[in-house]
Amino acid sequence: MTAGGADIRHSLTRHFHPGVPGVIGVAVSGGSDSLALLYLLHDWQRDGGPDLRAATVDHGLRAEAAAEAAEVARICAGLGIAHETLTWRGHDGAGNLPDRARRARYALLAEWARGHGIADIAVGHTEDDLAETFVMRLARGAGVDGLAAMRDRWRVAGVRFHRPLLGLGREALRDLLRVRGVAWVEDPTNSDAAYERARTRAALAALAPLGIDTATLAATARKMAGARAALYHQAHGLAQDHVRIEAGDVVIARAALRDMPDEAARRILQTALRWINGAEYPPRGPAMTQFLAAARDGETMTLQGCYMQAQGDMLRIGREYNAVAGLRVPQGQVWDGRWCIEGPEMAGAEVAALGPEGLRACPDWRAGGLPHGAALASPALWRGEELMAAPLAGWSGGYALRLSRDGASYFDALLSH
Repeated sequence: MTAGGADIRHSLTRHFHPGVPGVIGVAVSGGSDSLALLYLLHDWQRDGGPDLRAATVDHGLRAEAAAEAAEVARICAGLGIAHETLTWRGHDGAGNLPDRARRARYALLAEWARGHGIADIAVGHTEDDLAETFVMRLARGAGVDGLAAMRDRWRVAGVRFHRPLLGLGREALRDLLRVRGVAWVEDPTNSDAAYERARTRAALAALAPLGIDTATLAATARKMAGARAALYHQAHGLAQDHVRIEAGDVVIARAALRDMPDEAARRILQTALRWINGAEYPPRGPAMTQFLAAARDGETMTLQGCYMQAQGDMLRIGREYNAVAGLRVPQGQVWDGRWCIEGPEMAGAEVAALGPEGLRACPDWRAGGLPHGAALASPALWRGEELMAAPLAGWSGGYALRLSRDGASYFDALLSH
């Protein structure tokens, strides 16, 4: 291995220390970045590093994809690495294709990993991807969070994904493959101006003579990540003093929210929404700006399946009834991604929102202190059309409710960005 190759290898292995996994899954498309990742991990494995398993996702969007996956399988066989091709046939022609394909890819990889007892998957994003993403988000008017560097670790469905090559440029990795005589696939969409990323790469090539190159933009993205961490740290401290969790809702002191810096207040509200609705992403900038203004003015507003309303000197954010009105799960299952009902098992019983009919069956529901909207969306136990228990509306019926993600997880979420 050349001196440059040794530096690349060291950069990769350092990412996984301490606590190196016993086995790493690696996502390999056949492009230069993921192939370089495969070979680097294989070098490490031969020197006593983690075991490897590889997977390729065929999205079914290009005729060549199946042959490319077969070529990856051939390469893996030559290296003695088990390989599987995962197929997605879910595109119906609607929606944002790159986003849907990305979500499907990570869902398939996470399912594959769990099936093999793999907790960690490495993907081949590089410093070039970091710079390109920065420019694309800049074009959308993103703020600090959007411009911050891509995460080098994150979770999908309980599986840890890793980007161990974010500090390395694409050309350095291609040089490594050239030395080994390894050919890679060029995805035609990378040069198709119909795709945003292809247009961004062309723009970066034009900007490079001005010093606005991949390394400069990646460094700026990393600085923005540091700023993001500092802002969330500030928001966490303010939340500890002015936020509480009550009956699954997030309750915030209105006066304190008005006095907070915008960026801290915005993060407290964003985290409240995602803690309640379990969404992967917060609302987009304009919607969040409107939500912040409404919160400070004490106005009622719904957003992303949550409602917000003032209660005296407090602001309550909870689940919107319309978002869960049709949601029913058998007793014993988690309802709305966060509520468990505990008590005697009852044949045919289901957990569903209390709703208007259930509320009429609970004449003392106001004694619990919940506003009308919160009571409507609260979980209850039903058997057919018969209400059996509504623990948050003053009728326990011998049952109790438990949050599957407790209040502490709200505050933890403010520090996990």
